[in-house]
Amino acid sequence: MQKKFKILFLIFAVFLAIFVVASILVAVYAPKIVEDQIQQNLKVKVSLSKISLTLPFTITLEKLEIGDFASIKRISFSPNLISLLFGKIVIHGLNITEPVINLVRSSDGLLNLPVLEQKGSPLAIYLTSFKVQGGKIIFTDRKVNAAGYQIIVEKLDVSVAKVSLPILSLATNFSLSAQLATFAGKPFGNIIFSGWLDYLARDMDAKLTVKDMDITNFSSYYGNFISNKKLLSAKLDLSSTFKAKNNTLNIMTDLNLSQLVYEAAEEQQLGLDLMKNALDLFTDTLGDLHLVFNIDTKLDNPAISQDKLKSVILKAATKNLRNQSPEQLVDKVSKIIDKYKDYGKELKGLFSNGRDKN
Repeated sequence: MQKKFKILFLIFAVFLAIFVVASILVAVYAPKIVEDQIQQNLKVKVSLSKISLTLPFTITLEKLEIGDFASIKRISFSPNLISLLFGKIVIHGLNITEPVINLVRSSDGLLNLPVLEQKGSPLAIYLTSFKVQGGKIIFTDRKVNAAGYQIIVEKLDVSVAKVSLPILSLATNFSLSAQLATFAGKPFGNIIFSGWLDYLARDMDAKLTVKDMDITNFSSYYGNFISNKKLLSAKLDLSSTFKAKNNTLNIMTDLNLSQLVYEAAEEQQLGLDLMKNALDLFTDTLGDLHLVFNIDTKLDNPAISQDKLKSVILKAATKNLRNQSPEQLVDKVSKIIDKYKDYGKELKGLFSNGRDKN
């Protein structure tokens, strides 16, 4: 018994000595090697503050800077050493802490994504789990605005891991949460997306939630899709469920637009008050636009064109008309007609005054 204990102690001592030596070598030589490899593959300047090795076998990289594209406070992971013998890289628990990504779209519509230049056949890499904590993405779009239209995705947390039960399942659990903010740092919405996905079987069950999002911050992209008049305020609350079976994907959406405030028309300076836009007919008594609609598409090719989206939304809006009382519709239409009557009277008076002067 004592002899076995001595053997075990000796094995542990040898392992500990090898681990200590390996930790020292990694700390001294690994940062430079990693920097050179990334620079050669991405063709950008790279700096790495520190690499450490801890038990049971976790590698940690600290303060990684990749040109002007990204900075990462910490990356940690545990490689499976046995898989390396078979020419594969299996990584357990890849954790990325506080990454900051500067994503820029040029006036030509090109993104500043680094291009990987790797010679030969790359090793197969498998991730058993993946996490991002406290991430930030700063998106600058010089295509829609020469000065650079900017949106910030902050407080970004992502978690991806294989489902534990059933054991043979290939499905993956995922969750994502983030807060959107203007470049000045003012928050204007929250996003939560979570569920599971089995891409090989083309099955999915997930839910997307959007809360308190001021969509006027995206006016450069939607143009007059929502309104022919400029919106000064419009809060979006949305809940969508994504269910797919054998590649047939159904997206059921419950959407609510509230706090709709429009920019005053130039005509209103002359005392004219025109109808805001056609959406007024479909809003409720509080002025909110509530729509419930379905979109059917394919999981591996979710083609949702703007024309298709317009058609689906129009059908949902039409349902709102049927749900309103005749009194409500008559009142809205009467107000619209009255506005146009007032508009005609003002124009008539304007031209009459012009003739009188002549």
